[in-house]
Amino acid sequence: MDGPVSSSPRITSTPGGQRLHSAAIALGSNLGDKFYNIELALRLLETPEATLEEGVPVGAMVAVVDTSFLYESAPMYVTDQPAFINCACIIETNLTPIILLKLLKGIEGTVGRVPSIRNGPRAVDLDIVLYDREVLDTRSHENRTDLENLDGELIIPHPRMSEREFVLRPLDDMIPDYIHPILAKPIHDLFTAVSQQDTPLRKVIPFPKYPLPAPTPSHRVAPTLTYWSHPPFSTDDRAQQPRRTRLMATLNTTPDSFSDGATHNTPATALAYACAAVNSGASIIDVGGYSTRPGAAFVSVEEELARVIPVIEAVRGSGDTPISVDTFRHEVAGAAVLAGANCINDVYAFAGPGYPNVDLAAMDGMKRVARDLGVPVVLMHSRGDAGKIRITATLF
Repeated sequence: MDGPVSSSPRITSTPGGQRLHSAAIALGSNLGDKFYNIELALRLLETPEATLEEGVPVGAMVAVVDTSFLYESAPMYVTDQPAFINCACIIETNLTPIILLKLLKGIEGTVGRVPSIRNGPRAVDLDIVLYDREVLDTRSHENRTDLENLDGELIIPHPRMSEREFVLRPLDDMIPDYIHPILAKPIHDLFTAVSQQDTPLRKVIPFPKYPLPAPTPSHRVAPTLTYWSHPPFSTDDRAQQPRRTRLMATLNTTPDSFSDGATHNTPATALAYACAAVNSGASIIDVGGYSTRPGAAFVSVEEELARVIPVIEAVRGSGDTPISVDTFRHEVAGAAVLAGANCINDVYAFAGPGYPNVDLAAMDGMKRVARDLGVPVVLMHSRGDAGKIRITATLF
């Protein structure tokens, strides 16, 4: 697209009539709990009044409307430092570029960034990459001969974005067709020009650590349990990197599941199975309390909770292997994560069990839980009778 920076239908104004702008923000971290730092920064973006104690416009608004995948990248410019985690997001805001920059600097300080060498290690870094289709340079004309001494200045589009794969690849996830206002090229073309086949960025999936530590932090951002990484998929066989297969062990706490109904439906038997599965090479334990086999009996929310929560607590107490909860109910998903699960696995892809009809309330509930708790999700696609369909899954 060559219009506003957006990958979804835009909100054009606030209830008060203020025009909303769209902007692309790049985020990176290579110190401390990198995923925690980025998650906290994303949440702080949406609460500008909590970060900007002074100079906050009345009705200040920032909404994160899209996010890229997360990537692990080797450090650039200053190479003697830890690897970075990078991503980008698209926001809608009524803040001007200058006030938005002030917000980003405030967020960096809140998360824990301290003064360091240029391009050195940092707890978090947030940059305005694009803002609508604006071209802006706050430097005086005599200081525009190079890219030195940029402290306190703002240049849009970001002057180094075209040389940074760790910026362009996340942007390519969201706005590949956006035309750079100065270079007059799509984001995808800029990304392709700098993509490194010999040292590709690795896509990463973090698993937050639950239950939350006590006392529960006010922002409710969970620390990181672990993360998985793999090279991005390529249609070019020559560029495709080796990938590790992860094994999921299914643990059904039901009396009527296909494979292990009534076998592992007590905390003791479930824990024994989970430990044996991990020792045999499982990377994640999937705990479910509602069978999807044909003719399975209806299970209430209360019964499903009574089945899965004690098992999740027992498995979590035994080690740090990621746990996913197999459910299509947001009440169960939320309680399971808070009890120690790290991922949601929904056989109905957030759409509810009434295919082809979509249960919008169920979808809104599951989306809210996944977003509020910051967990990855497995979206499976079921069509009709469970005994007659194919089920596919994608991990986000």
